[in-house]
Amino acid sequence: MRERVCDVAVIGAGSAGLAAYRAAKKAGADCVLIERGPGGTTCARVGCMPSKLLIAAADVAQRAREGEPLGVRIGSVTVDGPAVLARLRRERDRFVGAVLDAADDFPAADRLAGEARFVDARTLAIGGEVHLRFGAAVIATGSSPAVPPPLRGLGDRLLTTDTLFEIPDLPESLAVLGLGAVGVELAQAMARLGVKVTAFDTGDTIAGLSEPDLVRKAVDIFSDAFTLHLGARVEGAERTAAGVRLAWTGADGRAASTEAACILAAAGRPPNLSGLGLDAAGLALDDRGMPDFDHRSLVCRGAPILIAGDANAWRPVLHEASRQGGIAGRNAAALAAGQEPERPGPWPSLAMVFTHPQAAAIGEPYDPDATGRIVGTMDFGDQGRARTERLNQGGICLWAAPDGRLLGGEMLGPGVEHLAQIVSNALCDNLTVQALVDRPVYHPTVEEGLYTALSEIIQKIDYVHGD
Repeated sequence: MRERVCDVAVIGAGSAGLAAYRAAKKAGADCVLIERGPGGTTCARVGCMPSKLLIAAADVAQRAREGEPLGVRIGSVTVDGPAVLARLRRERDRFVGAVLDAADDFPAADRLAGEARFVDARTLAIGGEVHLRFGAAVIATGSSPAVPPPLRGLGDRLLTTDTLFEIPDLPESLAVLGLGAVGVELAQAMARLGVKVTAFDTGDTIAGLSEPDLVRKAVDIFSDAFTLHLGARVEGAERTAAGVRLAWTGADGRAASTEAACILAAAGRPPNLSGLGLDAAGLALDDRGMPDFDHRSLVCRGAPILIAGDANAWRPVLHEASRQGGIAGRNAAALAAGQEPERPGPWPSLAMVFTHPQAAAIGEPYDPDATGRIVGTMDFGDQGRARTERLNQGGICLWAAPDGRLLGGEMLGPGVEHLAQIVSNALCDNLTVQALVDRPVYHPTVEEGLYTALSEIIQKIDYVHGD
């Protein structure tokens, strides 16, 4: 077994791991990046980018179908499934290649390939060939798709986000299990591409929304694209000659079954922590094997080990993974040098769903029991710019403190990916609702809808204060 020593060991070369490596090196640490698997980051390879490529094709097909109400007749729409997926993989590979090219610029001496496992709180075994002694380590091992027990054993009839984009053609029908961001995006995209989709979720919400009126709107909208079963539990699945048969129980307790060519498991992506030997590292672990860590410094309790990105399951989105990787890398270098780690405040929570209409949740979550919140709403049904584009569905709900501080909100509608950024930046700058309203907004834009909700909050605050 070859022995090696470094200041910082980074396990994983995804978005968080790459950011951690760069930050540790910039801080002057001798850093080793440990790589396993195909690389290229979850976002570029199986997440954000290939899903958006599928959505882009679906949007073109849908807009072509919807031209007649605007006086534009295009004729029948034909979707070439193999061509859609070939273009998706071609562009996906470009994104992955760019990530791999950037990593190839790292010094070869700083990179080790193989499975990493903690021997103790200061030592890693790499692929049975290297013992790596470190001053501090960063766990950035990412996540993998969850496959619920009823779906195991279906072979190639079972798809996950790690395999969906490799299929040669679109299936005739698809069952989707899970209606969070990934599940609802892919369910709608597949339906718009002509696939018969039936989707299930055990909960009563969809697309990451919680505010009841927006959830109702979302259910109505997405039900037009595919068959939707909320509060449903899949009890079993079996292969058939034509595909797969699901046995499930509805929200009313009644048993039912659904047949489809294949099923997509979109029930989350748990962290890749098994096999790391975290117990040997002396970390405090919960009953799921998750380390207890400080959400600001990202330092785990029990050893000079940090955890960042999807591996900590706190905020599994790319911009958070990159930021956390930077914090973890700097703090690992500090710990290795005997210095105190930094504890920066968290960014406002920001989550988006790239369906049509888009959905987003920003800042403090919806809480029906929260006292003192002032709420402002708007409905896109009559919003000027949305009506001109025939995209007038959904709404906005924002909440603020009685003193006018903006706290957060949820949105469902056109251009939400941009509106949510405005609210997120306002939260970062600690803006009041009045300060945000006092900034210019152009006419006619969907941004005016955001200001309608903000203005309602101001009116309510003025009423309470007797102004």
